[in-house]
Amino acid sequence: MSKIRILPDALASQVAAGEVVERPAAVVRELVENSLDAGARHIEVHAQRGGSALIRIVDDGSGMDREDAMLCLERHATSKIRTKEDLGAICTFGFRGEALPSIASVSRFRLATREKDALVGTEIEVNGGKLTCVRDHGGAPGTVIEARSLFFNVPARRKFLRTENTEFSHVEQQLRLHAIANPQVAFTLTHNDELVLHLPATRDMLERVRGLLGEEMASRLLKVEEQTIRGITISGYIGGPGMSRSNRQMQTTYLNGRPIESASISYGLREGYHTALMKGQYPVTFLFIQMDPHAFDVNVHPAKKEVRFHDGNSVREAIARSVGRTLENAAKLPVGHAPAARTVLSLSQAPARPALSIPEHHQEELRISAGPSSAPLRQMPALVTSPPEEEPKLPAARAPLPAANEAKSTSKPVENAPSASSETTSPSDFRIIGVLRKLYVLMESKEGLVLMDQHAAHERVNFEKFRRALESGGVPCQRLLMPITLQTTPRDADVLRQNQASLTRLGIEIEPFGPNIFKVETLPSFLKTDDPAAWLDQVIEELGSLSAKTSSLRLSEDAIATTACRASVKSNDVLSIPELQALLKDLFACEMPYCCPHGRPTLVQISTAELERKFGRRAPG
Repeated sequence: MSKIRILPDALASQVAAGEVVERPAAVVRELVENSLDAGARHIEVHAQRGGSALIRIVDDGSGMDREDAMLCLERHATSKIRTKEDLGAICTFGFRGEALPSIASVSRFRLATREKDALVGTEIEVNGGKLTCVRDHGGAPGTVIEARSLFFNVPARRKFLRTENTEFSHVEQQLRLHAIANPQVAFTLTHNDELVLHLPATRDMLERVRGLLGEEMASRLLKVEEQTIRGITISGYIGGPGMSRSNRQMQTTYLNGRPIESASISYGLREGYHTALMKGQYPVTFLFIQMDPHAFDVNVHPAKKEVRFHDGNSVREAIARSVGRTLENAAKLPVGHAPAARTVLSLSQAPARPALSIPEHHQEELRISAGPSSAPLRQMPALVTSPPEEEPKLPAARAPLPAANEAKSTSKPVENAPSASSETTSPSDFRIIGVLRKLYVLMESKEGLVLMDQHAAHERVNFEKFRRALESGGVPCQRLLMPITLQTTPRDADVLRQNQASLTRLGIEIEPFGPNIFKVETLPSFLKTDDPAAWLDQVIEELGSLSAKTSSLRLSEDAIATTACRASVKSNDVLSIPELQALLKDLFACEMPYCCPHGRPTLVQISTAELERKFGRRAPG
């Protein structure tokens, strides 16, 4: 007797539902995507008990006639694709024809739909995959779908559902994802008959983010101006340096409007943020990618969360370049025209990268000299060349601020800010008033109180100094007394052979020494490590993860950052006022002055308005 049997239709549908409908949020995802594909301009989502008792989706989309309403409950029945060529260029959310029959097989299901010009619509009821009723429907144009008692006939699946609050949090997160990508659509969400979200339609995606996440979050985002790189268009909003999360929950990316996850995208974001992001932290992004649908395959994941790119390196490069350019441009915004942020914020979201020139009438007052660039490695840098007796005294408490600018605070988002050419900031706009705990430099600015971490600031200065040496055509190297022998895998051996010239520029002389064996003769002179073999293993690992277009100069930047840390002034190192002024000037001359190489902020500002509220001089608002 044959051991292989064809499963009954009801059981096959429940198996398919296990892939598509793993929890109530998956039902919401599939039904909301159907509503968007139908051209809906208002979508309501109603949930009871986290979605396990009821999920109701109401839309004003195109609706269906009776024939289509019956067919949509058949497995693999869809209006989205016709031929195998269509499968290679999917432009809609849905395409498999599995969602509705899968949902209907594990719930008490009701569908009511009417086309706009039809006199009467159709209502269908299905109980656990069995059709129970078909009748006329006289409701408004559009579609209403209800899924009650989810998994009532699959107890094994139902027992894996989490608490009501947990399941609803996933429902809400799913709706938020689609709401951000479709600001032109109005969304309403209720739970247990209580209104949770009411989002009117808008043309501005940032306005939608503001409605979902609040003014504080929206005002701290940087706009990624739309740009096309090798046929890949990138746009959206990202958080500035210092704005990060401990998980990827706020790292949101969309491909042709579809929320997705991809290793290529994650690598591109990491490369774009580079040293502006602390290790173990993830950026806040609302990034939109537009590209030819033939260039990726969305049919690789049951829930369509992941995609496979035909050329992942190009996607990674486009994202890295767009994000990097946005962060660089953010440094050109003047102090008073940065996006409004929380009252205690990193200056990476506030002041701009200042002009390097200083008015003549301030030069004598500040006595700023060459700065730490001439300091020997691993020694206390000689930050100032002026003799000690010429140290300027701390200004009087009410000394007038330099009049280089008239920056005013603003709550406008960064994309509406004036360009840096309209107003610039120089180090003379910061008046040093003291040092806290021999580490935090207290300064007065037009915006309020500014604190500078002297160690983090000097780290950034040294890091960019070492990196410039690396980019200028190579770095000094030190020859090893005993060459290091590396035994590699065939894949790593191929990576090393392809990047041998780049490694030489990094000060790493490496040559084949047998099958999958390499001999290392020199290492960069700035490298300070007790285990060079382990460091080389990290370099090889990074080489393997980099795209073909990514600069290999980044390979050794972790080592540069470590060396910069060791070579920089520390907490409890007492610096004179001229030394601090010189450090401030050199910091503002950096490409990314607002965070250290490890992503920590170098400058933090407490606004005058916040201080006034703390002292009761201004009402909270």
